[in-house]
Amino acid sequence: MPKFIASVALAFGLVASSAVFAGERTVTLVVKNMSCADCPLIVKKSLERVPGVAKAEVSFKDKTAIVTFDDAKADVRALTNATTNAGYPSAPKS
Repeated sequence: MPKFIASVALAFGLVASSAVFAGERTVTLVVKNMSCADCPLIVKKSLERVPGVAKAEVSFKDKTAIVTFDDAKADVRALTNATTNAGYPSAPKS
């Protein structure tokens, strides 16, 4: 019985530790090809369709998108793929 309890505790600890390492992350993307007032809305919607994205703010003036996402469900590659597939290639701002 003590081995069973220890095994359950270890399993619970592993599951809990993976949740600790995952978290909310924010990245700024430089977005190309935005040339009209509708472009930011298209970029925003493409980003919001990515699972794990909590918030996307797109600036036509700055040609950027600030994206807050759960890094356990999404990554920067998924975000840049989403904008690129919508016709607006992007990359993380340096």
